[in-house]
Amino acid sequence: MKYKNRKEFKNGCIYLYETNDGYPFEITDTFLPYYTKNAINQRTNALIDDHLGSRHERWMVGVSTMSGCPVKCKFCATGKLKRCRNLSFSEIVGQVLSVTVNSDYSVSDSKEFKINYTRMGEPFLNINNVKTAIDELSYMYPEAHHYISTIGIKDSDFSWIKDDITLQISLHSFNEKRRNWLIPYKNKMSIEELGQIRTKSNLKTTLNLTLVDEEDFDINILKEYFDPRYFFIKLSPINQNIISKKNKIEKGIINYERNN
Repeated sequence: MKYKNRKEFKNGCIYLYETNDGYPFEITDTFLPYYTKNAINQRTNALIDDHLGSRHERWMVGVSTMSGCPVKCKFCATGKLKRCRNLSFSEIVGQVLSVTVNSDYSVSDSKEFKINYTRMGEPFLNINNVKTAIDELSYMYPEAHHYISTIGIKDSDFSWIKDDITLQISLHSFNEKRRNWLIPYKNKMSIEELGQIRTKSNLKTTLNLTLVDEEDFDINILKEYFDPRYFFIKLSPINQNIISKKNKIEKGIINYERNN
């Protein structure tokens, strides 16, 4: 792995790395106040004041499972990369080590330590390396919680999602036609099939909705397929980038503004 660049912001930073054979990928190193862990019960993840927390509270490392991504969601900047490659399990593990080993903070001192498989790539298209990386990282960091995001690849096995491993489904529209436009990867589960997913995680499966238009939300579909006993709903804003602008997605329904 070769370090290329970094961009800092108020509650962490994002790193750009490159594999030894020249494929770029991203790592994030972020933190939040510990009370945001209770977002389900509070029904919001908004901060109550200017205190952004620290890595002693909620520390999150976001790793890539691929360089590039073949899914090419209409608002994801990863789609601009021309080449795509699965990252090896050692390259995935190395991302976490690159953050934690070089940090002034200790994972064991954090109230919560999460590894989010949510940056570049679709984890279930590289599932063997992802599972091996989780096994390795669980041994190194037994206190870690693993959070895996997927569009729902057809014929995926979710039986191993249990205990401190949690699943997130990127849905983005309850309209199947719209969903197929937003997520143009053909070999994916239907909305009805996604609603049948059950895991043995300590946490509910997150249903992530980056809603572009009002037509993307349908309360009747939500109630019909996604039992609240098993699913937690998360609404996410559009982060504008070169791909979203190209597809004329300037902002979605969730338009959260903040004062800097």
